Amino acid sequence: MKYVYPAVFTFDKTDENFPNGVYLVEFPDLDGCYTFGETLEKAYEMAEDVLNLTLWDLEEEKAEIPVPTNLKDIKCDENSFASLVSADTLTYRKLHDTKAVKKTLSIPRWLDTIAQERGVNFSNILQQALMKELNVTAPKHA
Repeated sequence: MKYVYPAVFTFDKTDENFPNGVYLVEFPDLDGCYTFGETLEKAYEMAEDVLNLTLWDLEEEKAEIPVPTNLKDIKCDENSFASLVSADTLTYRKLHDTKAVKKTLSIPRWLDTIAQERGVNFSNILQQALMKELNVTAPKHA
C-alpha cells in the first residue's frame, strides 16, 4: 500500500548529544511514530523508514490505519515545520521481509519425476510464477 502522512520536523539545539542541533520528527496521526536526524536530509530518510515500519506493523496487526490529517491543519511553532512524507509498504516489505517460508504443495508424480531429472529448482520456479500471477517484482539488490 502507498500512503502519505504529515510529519512535524522540529530543529532542536538543546540536546547536548548533538552540539550542532538535531531534527526531531513526529507523525501526529500515528502514536509512537517518531525519529530524528542530524541533518534535514537524514531526518527525511529516517522519517520515511519509521513511517513504513509503523504502517507495515499496523497492516500486519490488521489494525485500523488512521486517516492522515490535512497538512494545512498542522500547527507548528517557530522552530518547526510540517511536511508530507510518503510510504510504500509493499516496497518496504520486499526489502526487509525476505525470510524464506516453507510451503507444502502437491504436484503429479510424473511432473515431479521430469522436473527432478532436469534439475528444476522448485522454489525458484514457484517464486517466479507467484510474482507473475500477482503482478509484482522482486526487489533490486545493490
